[in-house]
Amino acid sequence: MFDLHRLRLLSELKRRGTITAVAGALNYSPSTISQQLARLEAEAGVPLLEPAGRRVRLTPQAEILVAHADIVLRQLEAAESEIARSLTHLSGTVRIAAFQTVLLALLPPALAALRAAHPGLRVELIQAEPHVALPKLLAHDVDLVVAEEYPGHPLPRPPEIAYQEVCRDIMRIALPPEDRGAGPADVWERVAARPWIAEPPGAASREWVRELCRHAGFEPDIRYATDDLLVHRRLVADGHAVAILPDLLWLDGHRPRPVLVGIPGGPHARRIVTACRGDHAGHPAIRASRTALVDAAATTRDPASGRRGGAAR
Repeated sequence: MFDLHRLRLLSELKRRGTITAVAGALNYSPSTISQQLARLEAEAGVPLLEPAGRRVRLTPQAEILVAHADIVLRQLEAAESEIARSLTHLSGTVRIAAFQTVLLALLPPALAALRAAHPGLRVELIQAEPHVALPKLLAHDVDLVVAEEYPGHPLPRPPEIAYQEVCRDIMRIALPPEDRGAGPADVWERVAARPWIAEPPGAASREWVRELCRHAGFEPDIRYATDDLLVHRRLVADGHAVAILPDLLWLDGHRPRPVLVGIPGGPHARRIVTACRGDHAGHPAIRASRTALVDAAATTRDPASGRRGGAAR
C-alpha cells in the first residue's frame, strides 16, 4: 500500500519541478520532502527520482505512479464534493484567484452575497492574472479562478479544468475628455496617431488591441505598458494616451472621465469565466461562489447608458 500523502508529494514534484518549490507551496522543509519521497521509493521498491544537474527528475516508474496517483486524488476530491453536498450547512474554505477589475467590480457584491447566504463559509482571495492563476488551480493552490478570454485568444483547455461563463464584458475605446463628441464613425481616425496604453507584451488583451487596430488600417503606437488598468484609466483621463478598456473598470464607483466609444463593428466583448478542477465543480462552495459572481455581473450598470446588465450581455 502506498501512503497517500507521499503520493501527493510526488505528484506535486512533477507539477512544480523542484523539491524547493514543493516545500514552499506545502509549508515543509526541503529535507522533509526528500525524506518522505525516499520512504515512497522504499514502498515502491524502485527508484523514483534521478539526478538532473542540480535538480532531480522523475524516473519512468515514478511517472507511472504519478498518473495513477492523480486519478486517486481526483476521486478523493470528487468524494469531498459529494460529502459537502450531503450537508445542510455550507462551511469550510474556498480559495479564489481573480484579476484586478473583477476584484474591484464583482467580488465585493459577490462576497456580500456569500456572507449573507453562507456565514460558515470562509472565502480567501488573491489577485492573479489568468496565466498565473490557472497553474495555481492545477497545483491545488486555489479552488476557483476568475479569468478573461479575448476574441481569437482562447484560454488553455486542459481536460482537468471546467469553465463556466460569468458574463460578457463590453470593451470600448477610451479617449481623453477633450474628445467628447467622438463616435464610432470617426474614432479610428482620432486614435490612429495617438499614443496608446496597453498591457505588457504577450498579454492576450494587447494582441487583441493590435489586431483591431491593424484591421482598421494602422499600427498602434503603444508607448505605455502595464497590467494595472487603473493606470490605463488615469493616463487616458489625463490626456496622455488612448486605450481599449472594459466596462467592468467603471463599476467601482468611479465616474468615467474619459470618453467611451463603442468599437466599430461591435459590440466587442471579452468573456469573464470561472475555472475550477473538474472533479471539484460539484462542490457546494464552488457552485455558491460561481452563482454569486454571475448574480453580481447581472446587476452591474452600463457606464455608457446607465442601464443595468451592461457587462453581462
